[in-house]
Amino acid sequence: MAGLRVRGGAGGGMSEVTLERPPVTFLPSPFLGPEVWEPVAERLRLHGWSTRVAQVRGSTPAQVLDSFEEALPDDRPTVLVPHSGAGLYVPSVASVVPLAGTVFVDAALAPAAGEARLVPPTLLDAVRGLADDDGSLPPWTRWWPRDQVRALVPDDETLDRVEAGAPRMPLAYLEASVPVPAGWAGGRNAYLAFGDTYAAELSQAREAGWPTQVLDGGHLHMLVDPDGVAAALAGLLARI
Repeated sequence: MAGLRVRGGAGGGMSEVTLERPPVTFLPSPFLGPEVWEPVAERLRLHGWSTRVAQVRGSTPAQVLDSFEEALPDDRPTVLVPHSGAGLYVPSVASVVPLAGTVFVDAALAPAAGEARLVPPTLLDAVRGLADDDGSLPPWTRWWPRDQVRALVPDDETLDRVEAGAPRMPLAYLEASVPVPAGWAGGRNAYLAFGDTYAAELSQAREAGWPTQVLDGGHLHMLVDPDGVAAALAGLLARI
């Protein structure tokens, strides 16, 4: 996907055709804000990529999907870079707009077709008791002890910033499923894993023949080493 410039023309003239890199659209987890992707997006911009980070809005799957689609460029196909649960929305996005490719990052993968639950039953059971009287959950950063979440980020300031940008989703969102249009897995896909949290998804990607890479880190490793994650993404983009 690297840019290509060709010069030359008949009769001694000069013509130029530029095949530009596709824009890259980062999709944060619906439980987090754009803060988690902004450092990596900035690194890629410094290396000549056009990037944007979706702002997740809404409290239903349909509203989250709308916010992802609103972030897409209008003029040309984009590469999606979904994190975590955002990966489950890729089939729906791919069914309505052409994509230049997708690099799933420590992300859930949908089945080939049908529907996908937004969270595993074990997670739903674990957080059900955290909902308030209105059915709203605390920010994702408060679903576990602070020291466990703090270990995922480089410092307290970063954790505070991530928590400030994390929405309070209703428990009903976690109980929902999203439709999975068929055909999405046949696109130009790659997978970047942080450690072994998504080992099953990484194995699925390898079995499908996708380019893959593993970085040693936690689920928010893009905040710990944005340079390394940006470099890994650039390498995978060159392979799809």
